[in-house]
Amino acid sequence: MAPKALNFITGNAHKLAEVQAILSSTPVQLASRNVDLDEVQGTIEEISRHKCASAAGIVQGPVLVEDTCLCFNAWGELPGPYVKWFLKSLGVDRFHLLLAGFEDKSAQAVCTFAYCEGPGKEVLMFQGRTDGSIVPARGPTHFGWDACFEYEGQTYAEMPIAEKNKISHRGRALEKLKEWLKQEV
Repeated sequence: MAPKALNFITGNAHKLAEVQAILSSTPVQLASRNVDLDEVQGTIEEISRHKCASAAGIVQGPVLVEDTCLCFNAWGELPGPYVKWFLKSLGVDRFHLLLAGFEDKSAQAVCTFAYCEGPGKEVLMFQGRTDGSIVPARGPTHFGWDACFEYEGQTYAEMPIAEKNKISHRGRALEKLKEWLKQEV
């Protein structure tokens, strides 16, 4: 069976490498496409659905988009889908200070992959969540907030990539996608 071509909409090389590693056992040929999509406001699901439908219209074919969120329990799940702007403003070394006035440092990393076969087709979503806490940065600081998100004593940045992929929000979402792909492809 020929591999299924799938456009992964990202300009992030680290994200692409993680997704390729996790999907390597599937019959999917992943091609990275850097497409400028409108940033809309809404719930995690609304944002993912909009990004995916928009990308399918631009690419005129099957697309996979990913949206990552970080939800602070003390903040009622904010910054959520807006975490990228907080991180961009503060930097990874000061990011943990957002929770300085709170006892509760717990957070949930959320990843949503949305898939659409093409323009006008249904958008399917696959979501993974990992509970952890926000800590001062430890480990390499080149990949988002990985150095500030601690899971069972290690930050994502301190973990070997294979270990991280097994427990991360992205890995969990991709496992759901892999199961669906096995049935569809």
